Amino acid sequence: MPVEPVRIGIVDSGFTASQQVVKGAAFTLRDDRLWLEDSQPDQLGHGSRIIEIMEALSPECEIISAQVFQDRFTTTAAQVGAAIDWLVDQHVQVINLSLGLRQDRSSLRDACQRAIKRGVILCAASPARGEPVFPASYPGVFRMTGDARCARDEISHLNTRFADFGACVKPMSMVVGLSGASLGCAHLTAHLANFLQMTDSANPDNARTWLHERARYHGPEQKRFAND
Repeated sequence: MPVEPVRIGIVDSGFTASQQVVKGAAFTLRDDRLWLEDSQPDQLGHGSRIIEIMEALSPECEIISAQVFQDRFTTTAAQVGAAIDWLVDQHVQVINLSLGLRQDRSSLRDACQRAIKRGVILCAASPARGEPVFPASYPGVFRMTGDARCARDEISHLNTRFADFGACVKPMSMVVGLSGASLGCAHLTAHLANFLQMTDSANPDNARTWLHERARYHGPEQKRFAND
């Protein structure tokens, strides 16, 4: 029997008309209420860059977009939590969250726990250092970041207090200045989607094991300075 494609959920700023997205929805705040609306074209370019990575590295997968950024890079825990719940209802197996909120909120924490209990893998961006962000800091969430050592198809097992895994920081366009933890997270989500596509017995534990075994680098990047 043909293998069903893995479904990747993307929580971000949406997508462009040329991208192959199976379904999309927007989560907006208006009049102090949360609304589920039709997705609008990506005005910020961030979500579409994330999706470009998925399309290039995991072309057999289906992409579901949950838009939580509209015309600026601000969102709330309630919007992101609702987006996660909606994506779980769309039967995604892995969710990419190339974002980080400074405040811990029960609406987001509870949505993450509901998704994890359903067996969904949550990949969230985490800075290589600095203050913790959410949802990356919640138990069971895969903490992903960028690693300048990694080529497009490489993984690093960092295992630091900031992040679990790292990957390529470059967008598909290779434009300088657009690199960072969010793109590293996207690469790792795509790699995990390919792993899920290869097996019918995947779960978060063996997904972590696969990333560890697949890693080209182990331990954090070692920064070199002129006076070393």
